[in-house]
Amino acid sequence: MRIALGLSYNGTGYEGWQSQLSGNTVQDQLEKALRKFAAMPLRTLCAGRTDAGVHGLMQVVHFDTELQRELPSWVRGTNAFLPRDIAVQWAQVVPEDFHCRGSAISRRYAYVLLESPVRPSVEAGRVGWVYRPMDETAIRTAMGHLIGEHDFSSFRAAQCQAKSPVKTISRIEVSRQGCYWRFEFEANAFLHHMIRNIMGCLVAVGQGLQAPDWLAEVVAARNRDAAAPTFSPDGLYFLGPRYEDHYGLPTHTAAYDWIP
Repeated sequence: MRIALGLSYNGTGYEGWQSQLSGNTVQDQLEKALRKFAAMPLRTLCAGRTDAGVHGLMQVVHFDTELQRELPSWVRGTNAFLPRDIAVQWAQVVPEDFHCRGSAISRRYAYVLLESPVRPSVEAGRVGWVYRPMDETAIRTAMGHLIGEHDFSSFRAAQCQAKSPVKTISRIEVSRQGCYWRFEFEANAFLHHMIRNIMGCLVAVGQGLQAPDWLAEVVAARNRDAAAPTFSPDGLYFLGPRYEDHYGLPTHTAAYDWIP
């Protein structure tokens, strides 16, 4: 049968999601824990690979197995072998045609940013940081230039392996709680470093270094050199994919609720 898991993790201490020879990735840790629990190797696929330092609040993975276990056992049993900063949130049997990446109709990310004259301490590794005040109105105006289908080559990392730079952003929201900013992005898919490169541009606009309409020029340029430098991974969270309702998979977990 095919089983899907929802996974949360603090990515600070890992070299991203995808398995590496070092073994210091989230995928490596998950598969090691599954192998101990199931007493057999289980290879996982994920909904969205995250970079080093990027966090996951609801990464979705799937794997195939003949092993019969109660669903709560997949959660508790796997968590017993995982490090403290990675936890399975839920487990569910899914149809054979389900694919955690291919079946996703959209992906969601959040970026949490601390605006403070002093760098983060308790939140180190979990928030981005700016020390200059930012203009919310200018940021909201700039965000409007990103909504819809565009060629996002200006926000694409050189090592990106996507077949096309054309993506559709359906939603960008920004909110503020005290000195914390929270940006949410939803799109059919994202390019490598796309959100971190967008964040670099939104911060430049918010701090008055660029006008809001500059972002339209960056999009039109289709050239990475036109955009701002790539922003820190520290405040980036993969909120998870969305699927068709008939799969019955969660869209929210308790892990969401701690970030501003």
